Amino acid sequence: MNKKDLPFLASKLNEMFPNAKTELYYTNNFQLLIAILMSAQATDKQVNIINKNFFNFLKKPGDAKKLWLEEITEFINSISFFNNKAKNILKTCEILDKNYSWKVPNTIEELTKLPWVWIKTAKVYLAVTQNAPYIWVDTHVHRVLNRLWLVKTKNPLETDKVISKGFTKENHALLHNTLVLFWRYYCTARNPKCDTCPFKEKCNYYKKNHSN
Repeated sequence: MNKKDLPFLASKLNEMFPNAKTELYYTNNFQLLIAILMSAQATDKQVNIINKNFFNFLKKPGDAKKLWLEEITEFINSISFFNNKAKNILKTCEILDKNYSWKVPNTIEELTKLPWVWIKTAKVYLAVTQNAPYIWVDTHVHRVLNRLWLVKTKNPLETDKVISKGFTKENHALLHNTLVLFWRYYCTARNPKCDTCPFKEKCNYYKKNHSN
């Protein structure tokens, strides 16, 4: 991958989404972490519907002391893996309360010690809260970058390794949120909006599927 490709991609995506930010609902960093945890195998829309109410009761880790596991489960039972997520939300609150004085740690190493917080979760959290140079390469971002001309990789882990080498302080912050919005509203898994995409002249997928 040519390192010049990422600044170009970042610049164009920023033109498309100049005010890009996470679409998850939260009012503080703790709630953001919980929302990211909940969003695994669930849409932001689903998570936000729950948290508009749930976060009135869970504003800080210490609030979990007032809630039974069954109550947390009931709050979030409309999303996938809600039983496991409820257990790990409670465990995370207990750990933050006991070991971190209610503050969410700000390193990947410490974050990934928390239940249900994987490295991708930690990267998203740090990218949003600390402007850290990370992109959450999930299956969607992996799909988009391979559809375009950026990478030719077999899985999200390979994609993450490749594009991480191209990061600069100038482009990582733009790419984190704009890429998510791009795959969500343009480069969808089915019926992508190729005709209105600013990358179609360079896009491998467009050339393959829309050539005369």
